[in-house]
Amino acid sequence: MSRPAGLSAAVAAAAAAALVVALLLLQPEDAGPGAGSSMAETEALPRLREDFRMQNKSVFILGASGETGRVLLKEILEQGLFSKVTLIGRRKLTFDEEAYKNVNQEVVDFEKLDDFASAFQGHDVGFCCLGTTRKKAGAEGFVHVDRDYVLKSAELAKAGGCKHFNLLSSKGADKSSNFLYLQVKGEVEARVEELKFDRYSIFRPGVLLCDRQESRPGEWLVRKFFGSLPESWASGHSVPVMTVVRAMLNNAVRPSDKKKELLDNEAIHNLGKADGSLKP
Repeated sequence: MSRPAGLSAAVAAAAAAALVVALLLLQPEDAGPGAGSSMAETEALPRLREDFRMQNKSVFILGASGETGRVLLKEILEQGLFSKVTLIGRRKLTFDEEAYKNVNQEVVDFEKLDDFASAFQGHDVGFCCLGTTRKKAGAEGFVHVDRDYVLKSAELAKAGGCKHFNLLSSKGADKSSNFLYLQVKGEVEARVEELKFDRYSIFRPGVLLCDRQESRPGEWLVRKFFGSLPESWASGHSVPVMTVVRAMLNNAVRPSDKKKELLDNEAIHNLGKADGSLKP
């Protein structure tokens, strides 16, 4: 007897998710330069945040409609780290909370980004959380968004004066990988590095633990799987979105003379859980 179409789709999604997890867990990680944080830096975070606020820097976020970008925006506003916050996306987002009233929004056509170069001008710091899935966009669509859109945005950000570019990548990213997702992530990491930002920070989290607004059954299964494991083991291969976001911001406020920083899943956990008063 044949399976109902809905059941077949769910089985396929679960199988795909399981494959993603297996491939991610098999990938060796190289933390690279700039990873992790020292105890002294962790203890100094409140002071570093205050010093950073005094610099009146501006920031843009790509991918603010996604789970990581959404949490990142909320945390940036709560911490009050930047004097100007700009979202760059294909549509205007709606916010009801008073805290979002001063957020600037630049609506662009990613197919014609050169026509919207002004949206990328005048930002000190940029966070790229842009991405889609193969299931949602197909293989070509996934490459187009996660590689082409990201690279063109990075080029325009560099030309527009961005000094510190932060890229959300993935555990196991490797341009030589046989797995399309990891291959694209690795290629993007390498090609953004060629742009030679003053400071370039790459974040390679494991499986992101969150409650997505968008339904992704395969990811739900993966989150449930990791949620059932001992924390000491699960934390090596997964990480809450909030921890990633706080690692991004804690890293941004600490001074660095390194041109490139690569934070693996362990470093993200360590820096994202750093103590200290977060709000101004």
